Amino acid sequence: MSDGLRAERAAKSRFAYVTLATNADYALGALALVNSIRANGTVADCVVLHTAVPDQHLTPLREAGARLIGTDLLDTSPEFNAAHARDALHARAAFTKGTKPPFHTPLDNFVKLRLWQLTEYDAVVFIDADAIMLKNSDKLFGYPEFCAAPNVYESLGDFHRLNSGVFTARPSEATFAAMIDRLDQPGIFWRRTDQTFLESFFPDWHGLPVFFNMLQYVWFNMPDLWRWQQIHILHFQYEKPWHDHDKADRLRPLINLWRGFAGQGARLDPASLPDPA
Repeated sequence: MSDGLRAERAAKSRFAYVTLATNADYALGALALVNSIRANGTVADCVVLHTAVPDQHLTPLREAGARLIGTDLLDTSPEFNAAHARDALHARAAFTKGTKPPFHTPLDNFVKLRLWQLTEYDAVVFIDADAIMLKNSDKLFGYPEFCAAPNVYESLGDFHRLNSGVFTARPSEATFAAMIDRLDQPGIFWRRTDQTFLESFFPDWHGLPVFFNMLQYVWFNMPDLWRWQQIHILHFQYEKPWHDHDKADRLRPLINLWRGFAGQGARLDPASLPDPA
């Protein structure tokens, strides 16, 4: 196991879905994600990288069959950390399209780069912990590095930007070292943290269909793009399904779907849900 990683058990597959939990909220999100992946049938490992998560919130993940790997924040410079601290980042590049929850800590986002240290796997698919899988996505393990879906949730004009909530990767210590060398340079500022960095590191990224990372705002901003029968992964960007928020009523069918996988209600068949209004 590479430096900075502490696995509770060995890998059982050469492929893995990987997510990141940095607090109790995201541990709950990771539980819903792991349950949804297992419900869709896979022989791949479900790996949860975790940082400062109390053990009582990790126990349900163990029971769900996740492979837990403890890790630390990246060893970045004080200047980098100051520039990407929550208040500093939000003051310089505020979120204007939606509301991030108060537990959002931008520096945590860079920890997902550690998945390139998981060299016991031939291929991995990263999925943010605020997402659930609706259709088996194992074919993504055969896709090249680096594939991601566009950051489309408001207009087609955003097809040129990637969303780092779902992507394909090939673990490699050499790639990880190159990333760390590029990441922390004097005066550097990654406006959307890991997302901006990955778009810069992989400028020729391959585009996945939006159905492999369907952002929840498509539900009310671009309803003609929504196809339940084609959505593989549903991503709750901005507001989270485990919180009450001002868009909850508009997103209620999606939230109820998530709650079923989180153990907070009956599991719903997406085919039974209504189309967007």
